[in-house]
Amino acid sequence: MVEPVPESIHFPSEEKRILQLWKDKDCFQECLKQSKNRPKYTFYDGPPFATGLPHYGHILAGTIKDIVTRFAHQSGFHVDRRFGWDCHGLPVEYEIDKTLDIKGPDDVAKMGIAEYNRQCRMIVMRYANEWENSVTRMGRWIDFKNDYKTLYPWFMETVWWVFRQLYDKGLVYRGVKVMPFSTACNTPLSNFESNQNYKDVQDPSVIVNFPLLEDENVCLIAWTTTPWTLPSNLALCVNSELQYVKVKGEKVFFVCVTRGGATLKGKKYKPLFDYFRKCGETGAFQVVMDSYVREEEGTGVVHQAPYFGAVSISFNNICQRDQAPVCPVDSSGCFTDEVTDFVGQYVKDADKNIIKWLKERGRLVNSGSFKHSYPFCWRSDTPLIYKAVPSWFIRVEHMVEKLLENNDKCYWVPEFVRERRFGNWLRDARDWAVSRNRYWGTPIPLWCSDDFEEVVCVGSMAELEELTGVKVTDLHRESIDQLTIPSRCGKGVLRRVTEAHYPFENRKEFEDTFPADFIAEGIDQTRGWFYTLLVLSTALFGKPPFKNVIVNGLVLASDGQKMSKRKKNYPDPGLVVENYGADALRLYLINSPVVRAENLRFKEEGVRDVLKDVFLPWYNAYRFLVQNVQRLHKEDGISFLYNEATAKRSDNIMDKWIQSFTQSLIQFFKAEMDAYRLYTVVPKLVKFVDMLTNWYVRTNRRRFKGESGTEDCLGALENLFSVLFSMCRLMAPFTPFITEMMYQNLRHLIDPASVEEKDSSSIHYLMLPLVRESLIDKRIESAVCQMQSVIELGRVIRDRRTLPVKYPLKEVVVIHQDPEALRDITSLQKYILEELNVRQLTLSTDKDKYGISLRAEPDHMVLGKRLKGAFKSITASIKELKSEQLETFQKTGSIVVDGQELHEEDLRLMYSFNQTSGSATQYEAHSDSQVLVLLDVTPDQSMLDEGVAREVINRIQKLRKKGHLVPSDEITVYYSCEPAGDYLDHVIQAHTDFILATTKAPLKTYPVPKDSSVIVQEKTQLKGSDLDLTIVKGAAAPRAPLTGPACAYINLQLKLNNKEQGIFRLIIRLTELYITFGRGPTIGAPQGSIGLDLNSVFVYLNCQYPCVMEHNVGTLLLVNPVGHDYLTHNALLSETAKLFGLRSRRLKLYLDDALTQGKTDTPGPKSYFGSVSMLPSMHLGWLLARPSSAQRMGWETLS
Repeated sequence: MVEPVPESIHFPSEEKRILQLWKDKDCFQECLKQSKNRPKYTFYDGPPFATGLPHYGHILAGTIKDIVTRFAHQSGFHVDRRFGWDCHGLPVEYEIDKTLDIKGPDDVAKMGIAEYNRQCRMIVMRYANEWENSVTRMGRWIDFKNDYKTLYPWFMETVWWVFRQLYDKGLVYRGVKVMPFSTACNTPLSNFESNQNYKDVQDPSVIVNFPLLEDENVCLIAWTTTPWTLPSNLALCVNSELQYVKVKGEKVFFVCVTRGGATLKGKKYKPLFDYFRKCGETGAFQVVMDSYVREEEGTGVVHQAPYFGAVSISFNNICQRDQAPVCPVDSSGCFTDEVTDFVGQYVKDADKNIIKWLKERGRLVNSGSFKHSYPFCWRSDTPLIYKAVPSWFIRVEHMVEKLLENNDKCYWVPEFVRERRFGNWLRDARDWAVSRNRYWGTPIPLWCSDDFEEVVCVGSMAELEELTGVKVTDLHRESIDQLTIPSRCGKGVLRRVTEAHYPFENRKEFEDTFPADFIAEGIDQTRGWFYTLLVLSTALFGKPPFKNVIVNGLVLASDGQKMSKRKKNYPDPGLVVENYGADALRLYLINSPVVRAENLRFKEEGVRDVLKDVFLPWYNAYRFLVQNVQRLHKEDGISFLYNEATAKRSDNIMDKWIQSFTQSLIQFFKAEMDAYRLYTVVPKLVKFVDMLTNWYVRTNRRRFKGESGTEDCLGALENLFSVLFSMCRLMAPFTPFITEMMYQNLRHLIDPASVEEKDSSSIHYLMLPLVRESLIDKRIESAVCQMQSVIELGRVIRDRRTLPVKYPLKEVVVIHQDPEALRDITSLQKYILEELNVRQLTLSTDKDKYGISLRAEPDHMVLGKRLKGAFKSITASIKELKSEQLETFQKTGSIVVDGQELHEEDLRLMYSFNQTSGSATQYEAHSDSQVLVLLDVTPDQSMLDEGVAREVINRIQKLRKKGHLVPSDEITVYYSCEPAGDYLDHVIQAHTDFILATTKAPLKTYPVPKDSSVIVQEKTQLKGSDLDLTIVKGAAAPRAPLTGPACAYINLQLKLNNKEQGIFRLIIRLTELYITFGRGPTIGAPQGSIGLDLNSVFVYLNCQYPCVMEHNVGTLLLVNPVGHDYLTHNALLSETAKLFGLRSRRLKLYLDDALTQGKTDTPGPKSYFGSVSMLPSMHLGWLLARPSSAQRMGWETLS
């Protein structure tokens, strides 16, 4: 049986309960077991390092992967999901270097690689438990028991196999490359690593002179912000398109840039330092040309230190392949012995000493400082330098066209990443340096002779054993560096290259599941993992490595800065989940620009708003459904079970609308999810929550409560259940916890015969709902959309005039040029009147009838800033625009005024009334581009009084909520107004029935009986009076017993043999029942009674209910439902409730006026009505009476 749903919920606590449920049932493994025979869906997952804790970037990427793979399972695929750990590389070594105070390679050599790697191995899984807890807590389903680690020998061997394939294809060679270099970590970094941590810094700015050898009175002057590279200067670069002229200074002429063209190519100059003067013999210290030199910055002359700059190393006449690199800086960033004046100094510290040296020797022209953006090491947060290092390369440049071709075969979301960011990177691809001077990683499997003339590439552990004769069980450096391979060319032995390791080990072996159906990572991986996969896949197989890819942006701090542990500029993810829940965080991230590859400024209040705006309304709709299902069972004995195949099609237009809207959503959802466009799906799902709760449930509350009859109530509940159930299945990949929580209760309301899955104990076992296209009705969706526009425009008018919806208004006028739209609005008139609380709806196509026209005002801030001096004249022209012109502007969104094209954001449109029409004071207007709404804003006194009565109702209902009461609780409300007899007191007395009809609770004046059990009491101010309200347990006491019927007659419409006989009256006596002609009561015995053939009599109640004494006592004549000649107790309750509109309240029937007999909740029918029965063909129901007489039976409603 479905369980009651509490009024309030703490989502994080519920999520923990669901986690335990998944654990107890082993839901993820069961999910995999159920799908094992389905088609496979594969995805590659870049594994994280376990040396740090997960951050929002990890959470975002993990959530995207979880959503897509859950959707794939729901769509009928089998999706293996194994977690991986990147156990190698710089992050691990950096942690050890910090812990053991290791400064460089010498310290590692003293310790020994074996001990160093042993220390690394000890910490690689330092935060594994925290990672597993975090990933699990976020609701991601992935296998941790059968995980993989990049330090496993089988994984490292796979890496060797890949490298061997590249080597055999002739794609591996050795060379020198200038690379971003971390002096703190003693290693080169890839370009994408160097781009991860740019900072604005102040660096030295110097201009230095270079005298020409042909005339030392003429100097070239060059500008640099890296004085430490000047000792390694080998050339100067100018642009042949620029004109260089001599400018006379105090002592000599300097060459600087203006315009035009000139050539200085080949001119030689005097070196700054003598450290590498011999290089002049091979072409150094001369002027070279390149177009990258610009006139916008510097002097137009660029100083070249080729082995410290990626651009300048390409000058082959200066830097020869067979010459020793001019790179006098070691891996710690200190000058080596060649630079005798600054040997041992860290290059950044040496800047000031070099500037001093230049000044003393007359080579310094100017010095200062310069602020610019500079790369820092992403691990050590220290400045990077660019430095030439020996490296093993993979040839890439020759296959750029093939890379672009394969990239075009991949489906990118968003598409612009493929075309622009990634495509541009591929077009400029250079040969790929794969070396890293590290220790803890997969070694490059190359064994070389001392002169590098003989090279052997090993592709497996078995091959290495065969070549070395040594058993191999591990592939880390400490296990294989000492192994040698005999030379086949008489070069002694070949030793493994020790200066580098291979960086691909953190990529899951893709050859087993190639190509992947799906991958997803951040936009920073366009130069990282995405590039790695595409290059390897193209080189090895000639194909793209993946079919579909989602690229997410970066999650930044709320101020737009990079999230920093040191700055503490972002909330802890664990605390956010603890406060708001994982579902809220998931939906916040996915419903943001970050899924469109844009950056997100993370704001904790955004997560909170997901709870307030999405989850709570959704939860309340679910709670409302369960409440009314339980009420239906309690009051009518009907056990609700939903079966899609047998559910009746409703004729109610709002039922049809929500079903159509739901099916349209399912259709859209499948299409967009198949296209991996999460950023279009989530806004639609969020909007659907609003449509369901604020429109469908809100406008049909009375139907759900049964006020329009059992059958209609059942149909409405079936519709609501169907929609909620579909919504849960759609939302399950996005919000796995709340959907599971709801489903665990809702599944008890599903007819077992309708369940297709063998095991349906979790919503995540279920397939997506099929689209029921027959339920899609775009005309109804359009009609409701028109209705919503009218209501929302009316609400804006009420807000503008500060007229709360509680206060009724006379009329709403809807003006639309499309008659079909007006017909749509007419079909939904009931809802418009209720939602706007107006008495009358008037439709028209003629706004002139109401004397209304459009006028425009400029947005002074927007247009003033844009138009500046022309603003004043255009303002005058804007005010002269005709209503017809502005109507066109409303439709098109643009208009040309005095040659300036203006748009929606530039103008404010307002409606004005013709003062002679009389509408100006009566109506207020508002519109969108389609419909114009006029609201009569002149309420009369009766309407104002009703509004105050609604205020009283609002106070009572809020007080009920404060007392934690539910609708079925029996209560009585007592009130007092001070001063007595004032306006508020009169309004309450005049509207007692109105208040009672809504609150369904007896309303009585003070004093509160002493023996009453008070639930809650509150004193409040309303309309200048003190309103004191007290709610007590139990309904009000009954009136004094009556001696006869409460009313003398009831008007009836009588048919004999299907022929109307006119209006009759029913006369009630204590023991007799007569039907006579006429409308008035009969005194004494009825005369002229007609004889009736009871087998052909059908009696219908008149539209007027029985005349009731004092509004709450009456004698009731019921009509049996057709075919039901004997009513059970529950059926009688149901029929009575229909007549009094009490479907949402509990009704009790009693045998006596004292309300003492018959208080049992479920009495047997014979104890009340055993002696009363009807002829089989007579459908005139029974008098509400004792079994043996026609006396009145008391009735009582309980709120």
